[in-house]
Amino acid sequence: MSIAEEPLLVEAAAAPPGPGDLPPLQTTGALIMGVVGLLLSAPMPLLLGALAAEGHIPVERIGDTAMAEALAMAATNAAFSAFVPPARIRPIAALTVLTLAAIDLATGWGRGWGVVGIRALAGVPEGILLWILISMVVRSKTPARWSGVFYTGLTLSELGLTAALSGLVLPRFHAIGAFAVAAGLIALCAPLALMCPREFAALPSGATRAGSPPPRGWLALSVTFLFTASIAGVAIYFVPLAKQAGLSAGIAGVAITASLGVQILGSGMATALAGRIGYYIVLLASGCVVLASWAAFAAMPPAWLFIAGAMAIGFVALFSAPFQVPMLIEADPSRSAAAQSGGVGLLGGAIGPFLASRIIAGHSVVAVLALGAVMLTVALLILSALHLTRIRPAPAAIAR
Repeated sequence: MSIAEEPLLVEAAAAPPGPGDLPPLQTTGALIMGVVGLLLSAPMPLLLGALAAEGHIPVERIGDTAMAEALAMAATNAAFSAFVPPARIRPIAALTVLTLAAIDLATGWGRGWGVVGIRALAGVPEGILLWILISMVVRSKTPARWSGVFYTGLTLSELGLTAALSGLVLPRFHAIGAFAVAAGLIALCAPLALMCPREFAALPSGATRAGSPPPRGWLALSVTFLFTASIAGVAIYFVPLAKQAGLSAGIAGVAITASLGVQILGSGMATALAGRIGYYIVLLASGCVVLASWAAFAAMPPAWLFIAGAMAIGFVALFSAPFQVPMLIEADPSRSAAAQSGGVGLLGGAIGPFLASRIIAGHSVVAVLALGAVMLTVALLILSALHLTRIRPAPAAIAR
């Protein structure tokens, strides 16, 4: 355990009982709801690409669709975290899962702007399911560990679903069949809502709802936003970056697949090291690894270096994500900022690619590396300022 995180664990231990004290079955239920809410995040580019190839939407509408869904998810998550008490979780979760399944099913039949609207609607139940997950994580005594468990389960689920859709469903049943299969799998998870707790305990501040964070909380949330926006803005241009370096689309595909694979290792290691290593060292080192990988991309690397850089980014992205929760809690012990982390992260995931698409000059995509580097550097500077100015506990009195 690091000295930096010790006060946080002391504070959490003194707080009212949280989900860390709940039966494992109930904690598992909350984790499953979070996985269901984000299950289509990884295969969504594949599914939207299939819709475009089949004439449901023009190619240029793919970005609009992804951003509309992410923004709706972020807004819903933020609103529920700020204004909705975490009670009657089981009926809310069951109804939300069934609603999401119906919307996913309808997506396969959409056309044009209708697809954009349907996926924006999907963001609402997805944001609610993420709210259930975050309500559990921010009240736990080991938030980084539960975040790591969630990311590990989510990544494994996404990999399995993506492989099944791309290899078995899409070639035979096309986009409509793929969305139908995804909807069916999600609907089957509705009974698992009964595993969730009926309600969650109050936050350490005594409030049931998160409310608005203090200024330091907003600054910490800006770190989460910039981290996510910078990585997402560059990641969406992996294939063009590979082509500009003279590499084939096949090499780009290998890099993306390898990056997804090591994400499991990253989230698993985060789960194992949670509470044993300080968040500041993890986030600072992770940011430096990402910056170094982007520098390699800008140098037009050979195939092995491009793949290695993609793997390094994939690993640290999932390894560092759970450690953002203790960062937010240290900046805002009321945990209001931590409760808003899901929505802010989703917002960053939507805004990053949007900004990247606007900054590309001509056919060069190297500009997105510069944009990502600027955003990530600012995030690391804010992170360091918050950590260096944190309120330290008073030293214990010396026994006489």
